[in-house]
Amino acid sequence: MGIFDFIRNAGRKPKPPEDAPAAPAGETAEEKLAEMRTGNAILRTILSMDLDVTNPMVEFDDGTVTIRGTAADQATREKIVLIAGNTHGVARVDDRMTVEEAAPEATFYTVESGDTLGKIAKAHYGDAMKYPVIFEANRPMLEDPDKIYPGQVLRIPEL
Repeated sequence: MGIFDFIRNAGRKPKPPEDAPAAPAGETAEEKLAEMRTGNAILRTILSMDLDVTNPMVEFDDGTVTIRGTAADQATREKIVLIAGNTHGVARVDDRMTVEEAAPEATFYTVESGDTLGKIAKAHYGDAMKYPVIFEANRPMLEDPDKIYPGQVLRIPEL
């Protein structure tokens, strides 16, 4: 798929392991350790979503997440990209994944202030009542159709 840009300070903050010490600022080795922890936290989030992906690998370096692995289908691949990209501190996702079952790519949409899934569905499909299509296309990342936030990137599949 390629490289995708995201809003760096939007999104969920990754949860570090409970036993992880805070990294002091300005120490190169400590910064690298903090980046490894962020990459591992993103990988844990991907794995927790129970998506059909084989051998996922995540690296985080200076705001860029590089993802490798094999997704079962294009929708799973896009969801993994969005999980990584919608993480606080991530500015770019370098998607190096492969897919077992190729399909057309969905459109990505960045949520703006005042948006609802209905408003987004109206703009993309001409019918606000098609918002469940967008909601389902973004599950399990979205748990509630009323809980989207500015800066979040969503998949908008073709009908």
